[in-house]
Amino acid sequence: MKATCFLGSIFAALIATASFGAETLVPDLKAIPSGKGWKGATGIISLTEKDEAPAVTAKGTGVIWLDGFEFTNGVIEFDGKGKSGPPQSNFMGITFRVVDEKTHDVVYFRPFNFRAESADRRSHSVQYASHPDWGWERLRQEKPGQYEKAIDPAPDDDAWFHAKVVVEKPKVSVVVNGASEPSLVVNEITSRKGGSVGLYFFASGTIANLKITPNP
Repeated sequence: MKATCFLGSIFAALIATASFGAETLVPDLKAIPSGKGWKGATGIISLTEKDEAPAVTAKGTGVIWLDGFEFTNGVIEFDGKGKSGPPQSNFMGITFRVVDEKTHDVVYFRPFNFRAESADRRSHSVQYASHPDWGWERLRQEKPGQYEKAIDPAPDDDAWFHAKVVVEKPKVSVVVNGASEPSLVVNEITSRKGGSVGLYFFASGTIANLKITPNP
């Protein structure tokens, strides 16, 4: 009985879709508020839409991840939307190598910095971090300019943008809006090889069209 419930939870949160190839999984974002197939800060989420597709908006801070899902290498894609201001008001992205709310890697965006007048602020547009040991503050202090970058060309900070995160351990590359070159390329800090995949929000933000394509 326990095995049946566990498998039901996974299938409730993951939908295989032939439209994007047999290997691509489309997590069911609509299931997040109910917690079916998802763990973490599901209570900060409300449902919305992007072009009639399901989307989720967060009001609050937290990590939400797929229950029982295992990911090593592959591609994670999503559409994100924040706003130009005020500063520090909206952060959103994806988590991987997730063990729990405290232990995970993350790639996230600060849309209020995308087209900021200050070059320093623009340089903090996209961020990689590895929690709990290497948060953004420690990375900025000890490894400045290595794990966060500007995005060129910069997206409209009040509009939807598309992010493609390619994980090929140890390398992580982030491509925004189909650019010819990645905005961010880093080597993972963590030694973890597996873990789940999920969403990250700080303060507010919206995400749609989450897709996961694991490599064999």
